[in-house]
This record gives sequence, structure tokens and C-alpha cells, in this order.
Amino acid sequence: MTNKLIECVPNFSEGNDMNIIKQITNEIESVEGVKLLNVDPGKATNRTVVTFVGEPNAVITAAFLAIKKASELIDMSKHKGEHPRMGATDVCPLIPIAGITMEETAEYAKKLAEKVGKELNIAVYLYEAAQKNKDRSNLSVIRAGEYEGFFKKIKLPEWKPDFGPAEHSVRAGSTVIGARDFLVAYNINLNTTSTRRANAIAFDVREGGRVKREGNPVTGKIVTDEIGNPVNIPGSLKCVKAIGWYIEEYGIAQISMNLTNITVTPVHVAFDEVCKKASERGLRVTGSELVGLIPLKALLDAGKYFLHKQNRSTGVSEKELIKIAVKSLGLDELAPFKPEERIIEYLLKDVAQGRLIKMDLTEFANETASESPAPGGGSISAYVGALGISLGTMVANLSSHKPGWDDRWKEFSDWAEKGQEFKNELLRLVDEDTNAFNKIMTAFGLPKATEDEKKARTAAIQDATKYATEVPFKVMKICYDSMEVIKAMAENGNPNSVTDAGVGALCARTAVMGAFLNVKINAAGLTDKAFAEKLIAEGNVIEEKTQQLENEILKIVNSKI
Repeated sequence: MTNKLIECVPNFSEGNDMNIIKQITNEIESVEGVKLLNVDPGKATNRTVVTFVGEPNAVITAAFLAIKKASELIDMSKHKGEHPRMGATDVCPLIPIAGITMEETAEYAKKLAEKVGKELNIAVYLYEAAQKNKDRSNLSVIRAGEYEGFFKKIKLPEWKPDFGPAEHSVRAGSTVIGARDFLVAYNINLNTTSTRRANAIAFDVREGGRVKREGNPVTGKIVTDEIGNPVNIPGSLKCVKAIGWYIEEYGIAQISMNLTNITVTPVHVAFDEVCKKASERGLRVTGSELVGLIPLKALLDAGKYFLHKQNRSTGVSEKELIKIAVKSLGLDELAPFKPEERIIEYLLKDVAQGRLIKMDLTEFANETASESPAPGGGSISAYVGALGISLGTMVANLSSHKPGWDDRWKEFSDWAEKGQEFKNELLRLVDEDTNAFNKIMTAFGLPKATEDEKKARTAAIQDATKYATEVPFKVMKICYDSMEVIKAMAENGNPNSVTDAGVGALCARTAVMGAFLNVKINAAGLTDKAFAEKLIAEGNVIEEKTQQLENEILKIVNSKI
């Protein structure tokens, strides 16, 4: 894949026949440069949300093939489902992920829409960032009337399609294609079967709110402004679309939400607000359901939010934060929630990424002790440093809930969060140091038959060696910086764990000195002597400061034993 990545999340109007869904996803997977991330069918909605990612042209090709296959396999004249829909491929958004702007993504959406309209003879409407006419850029406005009503709607001059014929296909329906920001499709479960009550809560929270009425909020006369337009009462959540529905498959009503900007309204805020509004109406939220994928940060933020409400330290591992988020949001109420299948960053990870740190302790020791030269001292130094700051972070977390220190939990939580950041970066560098060594080996293996090949090989060796010098130098700096946390815990943390802080300091010092040995041996092979000398000089200063700080920490520790 290239550095430009876009995500495509087509919604197909079939959620029961897995054979049909598989035929559609086979088309997607047939395209080189595309990775299928998630397939999420819903029986009650009779709809499947598919997520894939790749370089733009490959994504456009895969999306076109999927839309084509869906138009061949799905007969909309026979379709029934809880979710609003207008076509076999109901909506197909493109989302910028990396190295590409929204404007560029919108152009790819137009390119796809034109191809679908021209080659498949399907009416296509553009939406969100791909649509210039803001009167018809909102998906719910476009889709109003749904499949059944579109035979008449499409004939109206103001609803002429952007591409394709002004005919609503009996079999394939019509399609909406566009470009938008990352959207989280999220359903919240209620302890009721009443669609009307679920809708009332949806109107309470969604940004669009509800129409204002005189007297009875359901049957009362609609209040209008001075020019006759209905007056609207906004809901409590910005960037949220919501409706209530009954899901026969689960036997419950849900609030079905689209969170269009999770920076403005995160998942946990939406969840708590629905809990509040449900309680006000005598209902209870029992859990929630994610449709499709979610960014890692959304769940980490949710985990921290719920720990914060408990006055508990938020400086725990990524895995623990996700666990807290899943349990607090009730994401596992209806089905098991598997982070590795639902978090977009986890699905985008290269299988080879983090090979060493995925090993258990015995595997890692055996790998180090084997005849292979990597992992070597650089990786081990990074790992020792990670263990050192892990001890400091442990002391912070123990201190945050020490009996009698309840009013200090936030102080220690902040230290623990800082420690986790150091730990995570050092763990990444365990593998990166070995990767840097492998780059040198690869460069040495380049051909050298001609003068040009010799020059290219020499340049590659120097670039790889420079990188292999910079990685352990980064380990040095991070390990030294991490000693701030360790010292604070030796001075102010739980006195029962002061020796753990001391061992952490010993590990940090070892990591700095071990990494510096790697810096020096790799710097010796650089032809850029000015760069090498500068790095060595800075390394000497870091090593000296580290040893001084270690002595200070050990003095504090020994004074408390």
C-alpha cells in the first residue's frame, strides 16, 4: 500500500444470506492493494456494513466491483428491514485515513459515482463532502422516502441524480456515494420493547432534536415561526443522528446512533447522556452495540473516562483501558466484543509488527539466546528500560488507591499515565532496534557489480547504520526521561513499594548504558563524522546525568528502608 490510505464503508441491503455477502466481499478481496477489515451483518436490519482500506485507486476499483455484484445479487423489490434504505448498495462513503485530504477523497468519490452511474446504469447521489449542493448533502434527506418512495421522488427536478439515469431501478434501487469524516455507528440497548419510547429518547439527544408542539409533545399542534417554518427544539448532543427502533432478533428497542464527530461527542458521552435521558423516562440502558469499526483512541478515552469517574488511576495498560471501556459501555451484552476485530488500528497492523514484544518471556529469552545476532544488546536495553519504568508506573498505580491517600489519586494517576507513555515507546523500540539491524544486513546484501550499484550499496549501508545509531540513542533519552517518574515515586509514592522504584532506577541506568554501547559501535561505522561525534558527545552527557540521578534515587530508597 502507498502512504495515501482511504477507508470505504459500503452498506449493503442484505444481512441474512451469508452466501450473498461472501460473494460481495470476495470481489473486494480480489483487488490488490486493498485489505478487508470487517464484515458486520445485521439480521433485523437486513443490512451488512463492510469496511475495507487501501490506496485510493484500488479502493475505487474494489468498491465498484462490490456495488456491481450487489446489484446482481440483491433484489430490492423483495427487501424488508428495520434500517432506512434506498438501494442494494444503500450508501458508500469514502473516508480519508492517512496522507490524503478530504478534498482529494471527495474527488475519488465523484470518480466512483460517475463510473457506477455510467457503467452500471444505477442512479447515484453524492453526499457530504462530495456534494456541492448543501440542500442535498445530508444522507437522511437524500434517503427520505426510501426505496418505495423513490420511484416518484427521482422524477422531481430537484432530485435528479448526480450521475446515472433519472430512473429508480426496481432491482438495484439507487445509491448514495460520498466522502465524510470517520463515523461511529453505535446502538444503545434499552430495557423496553417500545419503539415510541426509544424514539422519544433519540429525539432528546440527537442534534436535530424534535419539532416543537403546543401542549402534548406528540399530538399537539406544531409551533411555527413568523414565516411558517416549524420551530425545532435541539437535542442535547452535537454531531449525533439518532432514531429509535425495535430489534426482533434481540427482543429489545435500541437507540441507533451515528456519531459524526467523536471529538465533539465521544462514544462515552453519548452513552451516559442516553442513560440519563432513559432514566428520566423510567427506562434503563442495559448495554450497547458497535456496528463496524472504531478508532483505538475512542475506547481508550472511554476507559479513562469511566476510571476517572471512579477516582481510579487512568495510567493503566491499553488492554486494561479497553476492558474497562467494553464493560462500562456494555459492548459485550449482545455478542462477544473482540478488540482485535473491531479496533481499526489493530486491523491495520502489519502481522510482523511487534514480533518480539508479542513473545512470552521464555520465547523472548530463547530468541535472544539463539545463534541469531538479533535481538541483541540494543533490543535488550530497550526492554530493560521498559521494565524499569513499568516498576515506577506500578508504584504510581499502587499509590493512587492507597488507603488514606484518596485525595491524591489524581496526582499519582498523572504520573502513571506518563509512565505508560514511556513504557509503550520503549516496547516499540525493542522491535525497532532489531529492525534497524536487519536494515544494515539488507543493505550489505545489495548488488555491487557496477560502479552505480556500489555507490547505491554504500549509501544504503550508511543510511541504515545511521538509523541503527539513532534508535538506541532514542532509547537512552527516553530511559533517562523516565527516571523523573521513578524518582517522584521513590520520594512521594507508597513507602511499601519504595524498593520497586529503586529497582526501576537500576533498570533505567542499565538501559541507558547498554543503549549507549550500541550508539558508539554503530557510530564508529559512519562516514559522517560530525554527526557521529555530536551523538557521542550528547550520549556522554546523558550517561553521566543518568548515573547521578540513579545515585540520588538509591539514596532516597535506602533512607526509607
